[in-house]
Amino acid sequence: MPTRRQFVQQSSLLAAMAGLAPLLPASAFAADSLLMRSIPSTGERLPAIGLGTSRTFNVDPGSGEMAELLEVMKTFVAGGARLIDTAPSYGDAEAVSGELVKRVGARDKVFLATKVSSTGREAGQRQIEASFKALQTDRIDLIQVHNLQDTTTQLGLLRELKEQGRIGYVGITHYVESAHDDLIAVLQKEKVDFVQFNYSVAARNAEKRLLPFCAEHGIATLINRTYGAGQLFARVKGKALPGWAVAELDASSWAQLMLKFVLAEPAVTAVIPATSNPRYMADNLLAGQGRLPDARQREQIAAEFA
Repeated sequence: MPTRRQFVQQSSLLAAMAGLAPLLPASAFAADSLLMRSIPSTGERLPAIGLGTSRTFNVDPGSGEMAELLEVMKTFVAGGARLIDTAPSYGDAEAVSGELVKRVGARDKVFLATKVSSTGREAGQRQIEASFKALQTDRIDLIQVHNLQDTTTQLGLLRELKEQGRIGYVGITHYVESAHDDLIAVLQKEKVDFVQFNYSVAARNAEKRLLPFCAEHGIATLINRTYGAGQLFARVKGKALPGWAVAELDASSWAQLMLKFVLAEPAVTAVIPATSNPRYMADNLLAGQGRLPDARQREQIAAEFA
């Protein structure tokens, strides 16, 4: 049965790259061809394809696993993407992210997002200072309160850091649909720039209230679990990509189709799928190019995963 790797290789562009060096050449993507979305609070524009690091970047920074992750980072930057999302709770992912950005020489090209997941002001301060050190930077673009842990205290601390110019934006996060109402409750009381949550073709609860609320109140959204923690690939295992996906949406893999489904929601600022494979990174970037589905096509996509 076809695997995701085989679906990726169906793309003529990626197949051509497979015969080249592992590094994706900068010419493979036009940086300005990636879909861009604005951060409502400032108008700053970000590429809609980002990079998550949970599990995939949790490796020993001194190990041989860094070689492939370096190719992921090179592919990401060469493709014109910017937003990297990590967290102290992701093991070594923060330190690995910081080291890879340094090796690529890309600090001025990337948008670093991390999180605080502590209880109490002093614990939050310690964790945040450790994040600056791990990411090897004196300014972090976005820090989010992870899974609404001690939200009021940590948001207060983050706002102070924002006023000092040490961070650019503040936000909150969660990863399960049962927390969406809790996110809205916080957003109704606290002013933030970003909110991160789960949303996919098979987990559409965010369409009911959360996405409309963010659109109405000018809050940027980062979308995690776009692949349903990888489970959505099992639903289409052995199925050929429908012809209309290629002809009408410029999609050459199931992964691209899943990402295009999410990106078709205008309230979505960026998606942050994680990967440790440079070719999967390239495949994800392709989802930020070409046409997006309309309402009818989105339901066609949903039917494929039902």
